[in-house]
Amino acid sequence: MTTGEMVETAAAAAVPRVVAILSSLLQRVAERNDVAAAAAAKGEKPAAVSAFQGLTKPAISIGGYLERIFRFANCSPSCYVVAYIYLDRFLRRRPALAVDSFNVHRLLITSVLTAVKFVDDMYANQIKPILYEILDKVE
Repeated sequence: MTTGEMVETAAAAAVPRVVAILSSLLQRVAERNDVAAAAAAKGEKPAAVSAFQGLTKPAISIGGYLERIFRFANCSPSCYVVAYIYLDRFLRRRPALAVDSFNVHRLLITSVLTAVKFVDDMYANQIKPILYEILDKVE
């Protein structure tokens, strides 16, 4: 095993289990909805666009994105549980919005930042690669 692989393995081991579970759950939901959307697109009108909808699929995986948020946001593992609850409640109120590969990252960062503000009583401004205009719009 190379040094880079050992560092990567150690970093993955430091990520709380709740992050891995949330990642796995959202990945399955997004993949299922991608397939359903592709099948529905053959003859039906396109789905409504929301502020969360991206034009392209992000290059980073959901798991990689969550791990990155965990490393740079310094939020507690309980934030991810609360973020999932927020996301679930939001989606129940907007049944026309399905989690897919084009919106899952934006939905996720919005729910995590909202949870951080509530649970950890701090604003996660350490997340550098995020466009704050988009966050303001979707939050």
